[in-house]
Amino acid sequence: MDVCECFAKYLLCLFNFIFFVVGSVLLTVGLWLAADKTSFLQITHLSTLTQGQSHTEAQLVIEEFAEPSVLDHTAYILIAIGAFIFIISFLGYCGALQSNKVLLTTYGLFLIIIFALQIAGIVLSLVYRKQADEQVRTLLKRSLSTSYQAKNNRNAVTMSWDLVMTNMECCGVNNYTDFLEARQFVEASREEGIGRKVPEACCILQGDHSLLQPADEQCVVAPSTTNSYLFKGCYNKFIHHLAENLNIVFGCMLGVGATQFVAIVFAFCICKGSGQDERVLAYYK
Repeated sequence: MDVCECFAKYLLCLFNFIFFVVGSVLLTVGLWLAADKTSFLQITHLSTLTQGQSHTEAQLVIEEFAEPSVLDHTAYILIAIGAFIFIISFLGYCGALQSNKVLLTTYGLFLIIIFALQIAGIVLSLVYRKQADEQVRTLLKRSLSTSYQAKNNRNAVTMSWDLVMTNMECCGVNNYTDFLEARQFVEASREEGIGRKVPEACCILQGDHSLLQPADEQCVVAPSTTNSYLFKGCYNKFIHHLAENLNIVFGCMLGVGATQFVAIVFAFCICKGSGQDERVLAYYK
């Protein structure tokens, strides 16, 4: 029992130390980005140049991400994720290292809640698959219709959609018609007098995809199957990609679940072992 308890203790310490470092890095970057955007952008600019991009290309990439809304949203997301990982891993690491029953019990209860929520989410998604599919489509289309903007005035939602569409080679949620309901995109196209039907991210691009340079300049006003992905919806393509990789998806889910379950068992085993040690010490005293 002493060997098993020692093995569980140090394995739990190692596991949580890794996540502790990851959470600390995310939290630090998020706080740095929220407190001092200028220095962060300067260092990002230098790192982009060292990766082989020209000064002009690097400047364009930095300007895209330098929007206040993009930086603020990114900082808040990093802070939230980093703080969550930091707190959970801190409880597990310190609790296992000191064999502290209070910290380990709190850590174990947090993992049980997360584990239960994951199982509930999977079960509900399977039971209400059709309703969940419709709700996800509706939410995605709403983000396009209310927040998607043109290339010259991009916000966090626009950049996120552009990143998805350029990497997945798709257009909109269902197809290009979703952009006919994107109010800000339509208004910007009307003001420009160009008559855009799709954004640059829906086109077949040339060069660095982050620059959004269509191979065919007429793509945005006259999209076709030869110069764009106008009929390839991102949601359907994502579902198809998941279906093709179900083994990997289930494997990852089982791996995450098994890791959480083992961490829960180890945490309560160490708690029980520390309780037995306390009783033995009290007996001899």
